[in-house]
Amino acid sequence: MSVAATPSPDPKRVFVLGGTGTIGQAAVAALLARGHHVTCFLRPRASDDRDVPLPDAATLRFGDVTDPASLIRDGFRGDRFDALVSCMASRSGTPRDAWAIDHKAHVSALGPARGAGITHVVLLSAICVQKPRLAFQQAKLAAEQALIASGLTYSIVRPTAFFKSLSGQVARLRAGKPFLLFGDGALTACKPISDADLGRYIATCLDDADRQNRILPIGGPGPAITPRQQGEMLFRLLGQDPRFRHVPVGMMDAIIAGLGALGRLSPKWRDKAELARIGRYYATESMLLLDPVTGRYDAEATPEFGTDTLEAFYASLIRGEVSVDLGDHAVF
Repeated sequence: MSVAATPSPDPKRVFVLGGTGTIGQAAVAALLARGHHVTCFLRPRASDDRDVPLPDAATLRFGDVTDPASLIRDGFRGDRFDALVSCMASRSGTPRDAWAIDHKAHVSALGPARGAGITHVVLLSAICVQKPRLAFQQAKLAAEQALIASGLTYSIVRPTAFFKSLSGQVARLRAGKPFLLFGDGALTACKPISDADLGRYIATCLDDADRQNRILPIGGPGPAITPRQQGEMLFRLLGQDPRFRHVPVGMMDAIIAGLGALGRLSPKWRDKAELARIGRYYATESMLLLDPVTGRYDAEATPEFGTDTLEAFYASLIRGEVSVDLGDHAVF
């Protein structure tokens, strides 16, 4: 379980983008727990402003995050803020969504933020931008670069895998099906971090000078874990004998090639091809710090934060104490 929050020595007025996402909710809760005053800018919803999964202590404002004029008019409203925290991300990762949200919306927010008095921006990015082969990675990396060049104080947080992104096979195993592995199940590894721990890490960037004007790769408590070890952990918790099915990476390559050919005929198939490429990337690349000299992922060098473990999360999930909406985070 995550430790209790320590009050901030300097409470700030914080403007939050992406506050209703999984990590956004955790960041808002952590900011409030530290004593900050939080205003969340959200997409327009029903007339009941409280029909959102955020604490009552957070101020909610509604508008179009992709429109700088709406951000100024409906978001900042002439008020002054100290910091901007963005956990905003494209939902699908397809090129059009990625460049519209992961890049353009963030870059377009920098001018209005500066006009509202903001001097510090905390940006939630992803550790996979170290090797940017996909559109959403390139868009995130371009947004990082724009923030660094803006002259504002920045904290760019690059987390490893999330617990929920590693929970997609629980239902399969409960149904008596084998755990799916790419290759031998040891092609990749990660140090997954919980929502709560990542939210606390994001919130403390506002007060920790060592986390400012820096790119911050961060994982949960180690050691790093492979997909095969994840499967073994789930089988043990379910009281089942381990059963694995190995999927050749070449099969994914063939699927991607087929979808890519269809993509020349239809945008729908182009998007499906990109989603398949995203799946292949996560099946073959570790979510760990990349050594720029050797080109290898380094588990020992990947920073750790927090106390929550994937095994404890899996146990709570199996007991029905927590649930996950996998959405676009499902691996399988």
